[in-house]
Formats: sequence, structure tokens, C-alpha cells
Amino acid sequence: MRHNEPMTSATRQPKDPASPQLSDSLGRRSTPTVPPRLIATDLDGTLLRDDKSVSPRTIAALAAAEEAGIEVFFVTGRPARWMDVVADHVHGHGLAICGNGAAVVDLHGGPGAHRFVQVRDLARENALDAVRLVREAAPGTVYAIEQTYGFYQEPAYPKLHMEIPDALAPAEELLAEGGLGTRQPVLKILAYHPTLDPDAFLTVARLAVGDRATITRSSPSALLEISGPGVSKASTLALCCAERGISPEEVVAFGDMPNDIEMLTWAGQSYAMGNAHPDAIAAASGVTFANNEDGVAVVIERLLGERL
Repeated sequence: MRHNEPMTSATRQPKDPASPQLSDSLGRRSTPTVPPRLIATDLDGTLLRDDKSVSPRTIAALAAAEEAGIEVFFVTGRPARWMDVVADHVHGHGLAICGNGAAVVDLHGGPGAHRFVQVRDLARENALDAVRLVREAAPGTVYAIEQTYGFYQEPAYPKLHMEIPDALAPAEELLAEGGLGTRQPVLKILAYHPTLDPDAFLTVARLAVGDRATITRSSPSALLEISGPGVSKASTLALCCAERGISPEEVVAFGDMPNDIEMLTWAGQSYAMGNAHPDAIAAASGVTFANNEDGVAVVIERLLGERL
């Protein structure tokens, strides 16, 4: 996700970020030999450079993959309204998975004209439970609410995002029956803590909420993303692939943060970026160069070269 916070590429940097290695296998599972039919890539910290641009090399690699008959899916924690950064690079089907799997969006209409194809929302009761339980487990937590077309936050929630909220109110009020936060499907709740370590906050929240919701993180700050039970990048990507008759072995995935872990584990081939969180590196079957060094393009170019 990461939004527009000032940040580096990930929470922790590799020991030698100037000399990343492109690795097919880290000894956890062998690299499949099935030709890829679909590329699934995260955006922030992965496909995008730190300045939020898509490099010319990456643009060319994505276009070449589509021309070779390989579908490309952008799979991100971003809301649909922030997808203009890659809208010009959507080919073919035009679909993206947004909100960590909470929505499948058709981007063909361009910025501001996207269409929701599928929504996997967070039920109001589950959202209220999560808000209460996380706040009890980590006092000082503040919240924002992402809807399909709206964004609401508590007054104490910090200015982390690139937009003005539609309203300011306590999360419990926003999520009450008939509240502003329930007039559209809730895609996810954002939970921020001003002092906790990000990974420690994630552990505390997951233990507190249990199976009432899915909790992950993609920001270097202590900002958690709370979605409906079972909703993740991986589970929604699996649904999209099943509709196309594409197996996990035919998917190549790229990511850098904890919200990518399930997708990196599910795909037949997966690459963590050289700048990735250690848990993402542990989940992937390989490691590529950092996002600022066009790590996604490097792998795509090699995959296409192997098809010749």
C-alpha cells in the first residue's frame, strides 16, 4: 500500500542493497518449468520506483509480456482511485486487484472512471469487532475507513494519505448502523499506532482479532490494513486465475512486504524484491533486484528470453 508517506523501499534494507542478487531459488522449493501465463505484481516498492514512477524499461517489459500472451495483473493495497499511476500501462483485460484483494477493478475507463467488477467487503459487525479488539490490545490506535468510493478517518488519525477525508468521526460512530462509514461497502480499515514497532503491532492485532478479519501491513510505519475474513491478494488472485483456467504453477508473482506473502507463497514462481521485508524474502522462491533497479523487468525479460 504505502500511499504517499515519505519512505524508503521497505521496512528493512538488505545487508548489501548496492549489490542485489537475482536468484531462482533460495532452497525452499524448486523453480517450476511450466511456462507462465500470468504475471501478478505488487506496485509500491515493487513495480514502482520510490518516486512512484514506472521506468521505461519496466513499461517495455510489461508490454512485451502482454504481446507474448502473458496476462499482467496489478495486485496492490492501493484503493482503486489511486490507480492512475499505472492506468496507462494496463493492457488487454484491464483488470487490477486493489485493496489487498478487497476489489477487482476494471481500469479501462481511465482515472476516475474505473468500474468495480468484484467486491469482497468487510462486514460492519466484523469491522466494529476489529476496531474494538485492536484498540483494547494496543491503546492509542487510531483508524481510517476505506470504502469503494469514500475515505473516512478519526480526528487523531495522521495525515498519511494523498486526499482529504470525506468526514472526521470516531470509528465506532462511522461504523454504527446507518453511519457514514457503512453507506458503501467497506474495503478495509486502516489502523495506525504512533509508537509501536510495525511488526509487533501486526502480531498483537492478529492475536486480538483472530479469524474475525484478515490483518496485514505494507507500510514502513505502524499502519495495519484490516480486511474481511479470508480476503488477501492471494485469495482474490486465485479466484481470477480460476476463472481463466490458470493454475498457480502458471503464475509468476512479485512483491516486497507482508501483504504480499500469501501471494508469493501461492504462485508457482515468485520473486521478492532486493529491498523486500525479510518475511517476504522468506516466502518467495527467488529474489530479484530492488524496485529502483527494475527488478520486475529483469525477471520478465529473462522469462521472455527463455521462450524464444
